[in-house]
Amino acid sequence: MAQPYIAAALPWGSIGVLLASALAIMGSPGPTTLSLVAASSAYGARVCLPYLAGLVLGTLAVLAAVAAGITAALLAMPALSTALLLVSAAYILWLAYHIATAPPLGAPTSGAAAPSLAAGALLGVANPKAWVAIAAVFASATLASAPLADAGAKFALLSAIVVLIHVVWLGVGISLAPLLRDPRRSRAVNRALAAALVAATALAVTGAGA
Repeated sequence: MAQPYIAAALPWGSIGVLLASALAIMGSPGPTTLSLVAASSAYGARVCLPYLAGLVLGTLAVLAAVAAGITAALLAMPALSTALLLVSAAYILWLAYHIATAPPLGAPTSGAAAPSLAAGALLGVANPKAWVAIAAVFASATLASAPLADAGAKFALLSAIVVLIHVVWLGVGISLAPLLRDPRRSRAVNRALAAALVAATALAVTGAGA
């Protein structure tokens, strides 16, 4: 009999605000999501599953830092902020080059391997958009009066959103895969995705530095 009272006590309005903010801000195209689309469409979804797992783990590490309340302190350190931006930009430029030059799906590869779990985790942590977006979403609603309970509830809900967002963007990459079996279309799509990845990173870096 206690379940209806528990359900009624939940701050559904605040939960709705949090989830809507998360989907709009965290789910929008950014360095990690576009890199996942580009990688899965160029290399195939199955071999990019470790990269997907790495991106999720890296993003959850950022979420944990936000939940623990240490994000502001980290971002206030100029050296660390600059290092995150440089690592993110360097890796994304490397990835964009390999995406742009990837052969059509099913064609013999030139030895370039799909992004790994470690690479995904690194980009997830170094992604400048993640730090800014997750911090903004975290502050958008209050789910509990006690700080620890509030942080725990937000971490649980946003963890599920992080997984959902990356799986959806993986699906977008899968939907583009048939286009990449034709050499001419493959080159055009891969180059367009690589350019979009670089552009999204430039916007994220500019926004994080503003």
